[in-house]
Amino acid sequence: MSQWCETEPNFLAVQPRILVLQSSPQSNPLLWKPGEVEYVYADSLPEAITLLRRGDIVGVLADIHDINLLEQGETVLQANRILELLEDGVALVDEQWRILWANSRFRSWCTGPVEEVRFYDALGSPEILGPEYSPFHAAMQQGRVATCLRTSQGLFLELIVTLLSSQQGKPTHFLVLGRDITNERQRQQKLDAIHRAGRALAALSPEQLAHMTPSERIELLKQNILRYTHDLLHYDVIEVRLLDPRTGKLELLVAEGITSEAAQRELYARPQGNGITGFVASSGKSYLCPDTAHDPLYLEGARGARSSLTVPLLFQDRVIGTFNVESPKPNAFTEEDQQFLEIFSREIAQAIHTLELLVAEKRETVSQSLDLIRREIAMPLDAILITAAMLQERYIGHDDEMVEQLNTILKNARTIQECLIRVGETMTPPQAQSEGGHHQGLRRLRVLVVDSDERVRRSAHSLLERFGCRVETARVGREAISLARLHAYDVIVTDIRLPDYEDGYELCQQLRQLQPGTHVILMTGFGYDAKHTIIRARQAGLIVGTLFKPFRVEQLLSLLESLPRTKDSRPEPAVTTA
Repeated sequence: MSQWCETEPNFLAVQPRILVLQSSPQSNPLLWKPGEVEYVYADSLPEAITLLRRGDIVGVLADIHDINLLEQGETVLQANRILELLEDGVALVDEQWRILWANSRFRSWCTGPVEEVRFYDALGSPEILGPEYSPFHAAMQQGRVATCLRTSQGLFLELIVTLLSSQQGKPTHFLVLGRDITNERQRQQKLDAIHRAGRALAALSPEQLAHMTPSERIELLKQNILRYTHDLLHYDVIEVRLLDPRTGKLELLVAEGITSEAAQRELYARPQGNGITGFVASSGKSYLCPDTAHDPLYLEGARGARSSLTVPLLFQDRVIGTFNVESPKPNAFTEEDQQFLEIFSREIAQAIHTLELLVAEKRETVSQSLDLIRREIAMPLDAILITAAMLQERYIGHDDEMVEQLNTILKNARTIQECLIRVGETMTPPQAQSEGGHHQGLRRLRVLVVDSDERVRRSAHSLLERFGCRVETARVGREAISLARLHAYDVIVTDIRLPDYEDGYELCQQLRQLQPGTHVILMTGFGYDAKHTIIRARQAGLIVGTLFKPFRVEQLLSLLESLPRTKDSRPEPAVTTA
C-alpha cells in the first residue's frame, strides 16, 4: 500500500516528477508506472525542502505502513508554508555556502535573488561583528555557533548556524536561523551614547574646577545638557528645573523653546496648582501627556505645544528637579522616549551631584587653608593689637598724630581678622554649616581671652572662631586692660591668676569699670581658692560664671551661648588719658 500526497501539479511537464521519501529505489516495492514518471529520492528533510523548492514536484510517495516516512512526508508538505510564516529568517545553505532555499523574511534582507548565490554575496558582503567571525567553518567543528553581522543595508542580524548531517553522519547542509536586531542595537547604541554624555556632563577635574566660578560651572552644565538633548534625543523644547529642598521651589536651570511667561512662572513641588512639573516633582513619577488640550494639569510651556513628557531628576531615589520636553504634535512621545529621558535625567542628576562634590571639595580645601592661615596669624595680630593699644595709651594727650596712626593700625588689624572670618564663612560647605547650627547664638560674639598659657590662647582662636566668634587674646592683665579701654567685648574670659595679677578679683573690678555691660568669666586650675576670689567676685556681681581647668569645649560653648547678648550698636569704650 502507498499514500499519494499531491502538491501543486505541473501538468505541462513532459515527465512528472514524484518525490520519494527513501534513500534507494531498489528497496521500495511501491513504485509504479516506471518510465512514465521520474522518481526523485530524498532521505532527509533539508534535501526534500530543496527539491520541493524547485517547483516541478507533483507529489510525494511514502509507504503508509512506514510511520516515520509518513510523518516525514507530511512535515515536508507543510514545512514550506510554515517557514514562510516565521518572523525570523531561515536559509538552507550547502557545503559551498550557496543558498539552496530561504524564506521570505530572509529574502527581504538580501540585495537580489538568493538561489544558488553564495551566502555572503546575497547579503551584500556584510561586516561580520562576531563573536564568531567564520561561522560556517566553526559550525563544521562545533555543530552550532552564533554570530552577528551588519548588512550593506545597515541591518544588524543575529545568526545561528547549525550543521545538518545525513543518516550516515555525513555533513550535507547548514541551516541558518537569523533575527533582525537592528532596533535593539540602535537602542543599545543610544543608551551607550547617553551614558557617555552623562559622564561628559561632569567631566571636570578638581584642577579645572579650581579655575571656574560657580556661574561658569552652571553655564557649562547648561550648555552640555542642551547639546546632548539635541544630539541624542532630538528635542527642541526643553525645560530643566532644580528643586530647592528648603522652600520646595523649582528653580529654572535650562529653558529653550518655552515662552518667557513659562520661564518666569514660579512652580513648587506640589501636586495641585503647579502644572505637570509640580506634580512630577512631588510624586517622583514621570508623566506622559499625549494631548495637552485635554489634560487639566498641563500649563503652557511652548506656544502651540500639543504633547509633553516630564520626568523627575532623581539622585539616590531623591527628587532634585524635573526635566520637561514638549512637541507641537499630539502623541509625539512614546514609552521608549520616556525610558530614554529618564535614563538621561539620572545622568544629569549624577552630574549635578558630582559637580557639587567637586565644588564642596574645593571649598573645603580653601576653608582648611584659611583656617591654617588664620591660626598662624591670629597670635601675631593679637600682638599687634596689644602693642598698638598700649602705645596709644602712652601717646594720648601728647601726640595726636601718633594716636591717629596707632588707631589706624588697630582698625586695619581688626579688618584683617574680619576678612578672614567672612571668607571662611562663605567657603564653609552647607553640610558643615548645618552641623554647627545648634551654636548659632555664638556668631559674631566678641570675646577677649586672657591667659599666660599660649596653648590656651591658640585654642581659643581655633575653637571659638569655628562657630563665628570674634576672638582676641592677651597674655597678662595689663594687656587686657589696654584692649578693654579701646574696644568693646561681649565676653571676657580670664584666668584667675596672671603673672601681673595674683588676685583675679582686682582685674575683674577694673574690667567691669571699663566695660560695665560686659560678661566676665573666670578660669581656674586650682582646686583651692585661698583668697576666695571666685566667691567674692560672684557676690560682687563681677562674674557670670567659672570654668575649672581642664574643662570640656562644650562647657565653654554652652556657657557663652546662655549669656544674654548685648547690642552690637553699643559704643566703643571711651578712651581715657593715662
